[in-house]
Amino acid sequence: MKLFLKGERCYGPSCAIEKRNYFPGQHGKTARPRKLMGYGLQLREKQRVKRIYGVLERQFRRYFEKATHMKGVVGENLLALLERRLDNVIYRAGMGMSRSQARQIVRHGHVEVNGRKTDIPSYLVKPGDAIQVRDKSREHAGLIAAVEATAHSLAPSWMEIDREKLSARITGSPRRDELVQIPINEQLIVELYSR
Repeated sequence: MKLFLKGERCYGPSCAIEKRNYFPGQHGKTARPRKLMGYGLQLREKQRVKRIYGVLERQFRRYFEKATHMKGVVGENLLALLERRLDNVIYRAGMGMSRSQARQIVRHGHVEVNGRKTDIPSYLVKPGDAIQVRDKSREHAGLIAAVEATAHSLAPSWMEIDREKLSARITGSPRRDELVQIPINEQLIVELYSR
């Protein structure tokens, strides 16, 4: 399944899934996919969400624990927490072509949250937070290329984006229906951790 991890490359014909849509190895073309049941299906869904957001196991487990203590549906809370990470917000705002590029932009100190330099990709933004690219980093070639490449993409309803000023403001909380472009069954993750 295509996870759109490589940014712009995943939308064109040079995507690995488009070139070779079969298992790796000598017998890849003739191998039949195994039928996943129960635990395997739940584990595959969890691994997929972890890879989409670029989170390791211990951190993902902490997000799940935090989601269980919040009001509402646990699976939706988990996805909302992952969506509110600073590296994901930068990606959603169009300042990075992929989540990994957005993570690198944050890690290298190109971003300010509420006027303060923030270089922690896992920082959770709150409604009312203002995110912007630092003045020194406005001419960064990677940022300019990402903004030009994502100029046509729509902004999520929980965020106001100003592409000229390279800034965004969080206006609300992410809703489940607009979270990710890849179909995710968060109930399988909840069932896996509830064992």
